[in-house]
Amino acid sequence: MREEIFACARCGFCCQGESTVSLDKDDQERMQSALGISRSEMFERFLRVTAGEVQMKTVDGHCIFFSSEGCEVHEGRPWRCRQWPLHPAILVDEANFITIAESCPGLNKEYSYADFSGLLRQYLASVSN
Repeated sequence: MREEIFACARCGFCCQGESTVSLDKDDQERMQSALGISRSEMFERFLRVTAGEVQMKTVDGHCIFFSSEGCEVHEGRPWRCRQWPLHPAILVDEANFITIAESCPGLNKEYSYADFSGLLRQYLASVSN
């Protein structure tokens, strides 16, 4: 169902900016496994701690893992990155959908907001079970 409403174009727009996502313990373990390096090396090279939150570093205005080929740690990416752009905020307000759709070429814009929201609700329910 996810593929019906979203197919990642690997454009990297969602990876841009000086802020980045926080990593929970599962994210850190998944990322470490995908990178195949020690926890201390992962922290030294790729992560930062800001106000007690573990985050990925940014380089030149984008996530440290973004490259011209896409995400260099795609299999180990954080849950928030895995979720994007199918964020529950889309269901709260059509303006959220419009904003996300304008920045993400992978969202299927052929559906009306009501139809897209219905499919997203079904998808989110299927992954939460």
